[in-house]
Amino acid sequence: MDTGNPNQAFETQSTAPTGGEPKTFTQEDVNHIVAKRVAKYADYEELKEKAAKYDEQIEANKSDLQKATERADSLQKELDALKGAEELRTMREEVAKAKGVPQHLLTGTTKEDCEKQATEILEFAKPNSYPKVRDGGEPTGPMKKATRDQFADWFNEQN
Repeated sequence: MDTGNPNQAFETQSTAPTGGEPKTFTQEDVNHIVAKRVAKYADYEELKEKAAKYDEQIEANKSDLQKATERADSLQKELDALKGAEELRTMREEVAKAKGVPQHLLTGTTKEDCEKQATEILEFAKPNSYPKVRDGGEPTGPMKKATRDQFADWFNEQN
């Protein structure tokens, strides 16, 4: 087939729907068919731009979504930390009440640690065998004799 003449008729290998003869197309027919198909995709560049903008928006939204997810994760961690601190405070308070020690002296992170600390604190704070000492010259208990009489008795014992 010679393609040198643009108006030359083309033959197809298909057969016409009603008969068995092959159909031929002129250049005008081919141009018309091509023009129809090109017209179908005339807004291709516009659609391509819209698709690119859509992809950009999706990426921007993904960034916003990622930011929101990170913020939610951060807040969840903060909430978990606050809940943990409250549970620890409550546990120390219970041990302090049960053992009779000040809560602020307990630093353990488990109930067993706090109970052990409370026992050690009580052991350390156990009254010792030191005699009672008067505070500021005031007697700590009821006096049987006046100070002058006690001094006189002591002096007489020394001699």
